[in-house]
Amino acid sequence: MISFKAEIERFNEMGEKTGWSYVFIPADLAEQLNPGCKKSYRVKGMLDATEISGMALVPMGAGDFILALKANLRKALRKEAGAVLQIQLSLDTDFKIEMPEILFDCLQDEQHLMDNFLKMPKSHQNYYINWLNEAKTEVTQTKRLLMIVKAMEEKQKFGEMIRASKNNQDTLRS
Repeated sequence: MISFKAEIERFNEMGEKTGWSYVFIPADLAEQLNPGCKKSYRVKGMLDATEISGMALVPMGAGDFILALKANLRKALRKEAGAVLQIQLSLDTDFKIEMPEILFDCLQDEQHLMDNFLKMPKSHQNYYINWLNEAKTEVTQTKRLLMIVKAMEEKQKFGEMIRASKNNQDTLRS
């Protein structure tokens, strides 16, 4: 377990990370937490007095990582950019994301879609699954399922799918 204090920061312009709030985890602390790992991995622990689990550390190069803080977590913490957090983190080896049955059914209809999904890094599979699970309405869930199926047809990683969708919407508005 590592323990440290960090200021909440926010990306002004950083591609797909624009607007993200996060805490920076320098390479020396990341090395203590998960030696030799340069890819995204899950952590658990405490941010101030708030317990977390299954959160991803995202690599930023040179061994540094960030821990993204979604709005609902910042609200629970009652902190925004510029505030300091007391952080305690350890590896979360218990974290597993299960594929929703509806996604399994859609991808299973065409074996190459399921194959393309399973060939992706686990982190990208998790992005898709979490994004689908976060849909609040059936309409949104259906729209996201269609986007995922199309992305698997085109062998797109999650970020590529989101950018392609955004570009299509921008084209339609023109």
